[in-house]
Amino acid sequence: MSSILLRRIGAAVVTIWAVFTISFIIVRAAPGGPFDAERDPPADVKRAIEERYNLDAPLWSQYLDQLRGWILLDPGPSLRQPDHDVASILSAGLPISLLLGGLALVLGTTIGIVLGMLAALRIGGWLDHLVVVIASIGISLPLYVIAGMLVLGVSFGLGWLPPAGWESVPSLVLPVLCLALAPAAQAARLVRSGLVEMSGEEFARTARAKGISPFSVLLRHCLRPALIPLVTTIGPTAAALLTGSLVIEQIFAIPGVGMHFIQGALNRDYPLVLGAVLLYTVVLQLLTLLADLLLIALDPRLRGESR
Repeated sequence: MSSILLRRIGAAVVTIWAVFTISFIIVRAAPGGPFDAERDPPADVKRAIEERYNLDAPLWSQYLDQLRGWILLDPGPSLRQPDHDVASILSAGLPISLLLGGLALVLGTTIGIVLGMLAALRIGGWLDHLVVVIASIGISLPLYVIAGMLVLGVSFGLGWLPPAGWESVPSLVLPVLCLALAPAAQAARLVRSGLVEMSGEEFARTARAKGISPFSVLLRHCLRPALIPLVTTIGPTAAALLTGSLVIEQIFAIPGVGMHFIQGALNRDYPLVLGAVLLYTVVLQLLTLLADLLLIALDPRLRGESR
């Protein structure tokens, strides 16, 4: 266990460094600058501003300066919000983004497991076909389409929930539902397929021969091995949720990391954009590591390989 953990941590460190380097190059290669405006400031003013933020230094010097700052967890001030440093801006938005993504992941996975079990109980029945259709729709529809349909129907049509904001519990419902639909659909398909496969194994047939009900066989004997494919997708699913939250946070006016990232990209706020990208990368690496450890706990065959 310790060896595989060290390998995963080493790979995560290399990935974070690579993402930082590529993001730095892409951000600096984009046209425009953080202080470009419709009416350019005088040359001496612009030069003084760039000198203050070290933007007049060579790119390799700026790269090392940014890298050193993030290693020391001191990325410095935002270029467009000089009264706030990047760390405080991101730390204010991170709990909101984590809450949004976490609720969507838990809700979507739970609903997907339940739907997958119901479909596996009656293979070929109307409920099985309904779950397959719902899962296909949930995977196919883009997030902005789902969000628009929910806002038009639930908020403006029925008036049940607020269309935007983050001030109360009801305002959480629509954005969480939007993000939860895709992981619920994916979980339902994976759990259904896994349970159908496991129910044909010898241990499941033996359990049914002993008079155990089909539901108990699925729940007690088939569910755990059937969850292994689902667990392997937790990392990519979390990545999709965090990526999708950029869109959802803009649509529902949620002050999370995604909104700061988009505003920073539009304003060419280099430290803020790099900070948001690094934050997403670190969170994804941690979730992937937790998924690997959970996979090892569920599959005893992997425990011997990890030693």
